[in-house]
Amino acid sequence: MTPTRDLRRICVFCASSFGARPEFLDATHALADTLVDRGITLVYGGAAVGLMGALADAALARGGEVIGILPQVLVDREIAHQGLSELHIVDSMAERKLLMATLSDGFVSLPGGLGTLEELFEMVVHSQLHLHDKPSGLLNVAGFYDHLVAFLHHAVTEEVLKPANLDLLLVDTDAGGLLDRMAAFTPSSTHKWIDPPQ
Repeated sequence: MTPTRDLRRICVFCASSFGARPEFLDATHALADTLVDRGITLVYGGAAVGLMGALADAALARGGEVIGILPQVLVDREIAHQGLSELHIVDSMAERKLLMATLSDGFVSLPGGLGTLEELFEMVVHSQLHLHDKPSGLLNVAGFYDHLVAFLHHAVTEEVLKPANLDLLLVDTDAGGLLDRMAAFTPSSTHKWIDPPQ
């Protein structure tokens, strides 16, 4: 796999809780270590809680650069991380995602809930519509995303998702392997729409 792009900043989406499995926190720390070892700046949601806070803390502890983006409504709830390299306070969740996307060269999702999925899939949809060419990846920790990946393959079988567009979402169980695949990512040139039956 030959790298074709320079990943200087990676945006990570993840849970604001720790989840049920110790593997989630282990993988969060491993991802932080991998980013710092590769000289990649972490961009994330700016919170001090759950996997989000653990990710930032681990990267900072290794001397990494961490940029957080948090809407004012969450700052008001006192969950902003106070020790980041940069903290951008924005007016809305939509502005938060826009700035994350603008600052980042790619996107990774650790285990997370509705917010994590919403953020990730917005980035994948923008790639599908050729609004950007940045890679998106799922770090599938302890099988957390197995059912989601199976559903996406089901969507291909049901012909509501093109195989080439499914390939826009990279899936790996290893942080280094996922980043290698993201560096070698070439976006699909196919259009989004399924051709009508003949």
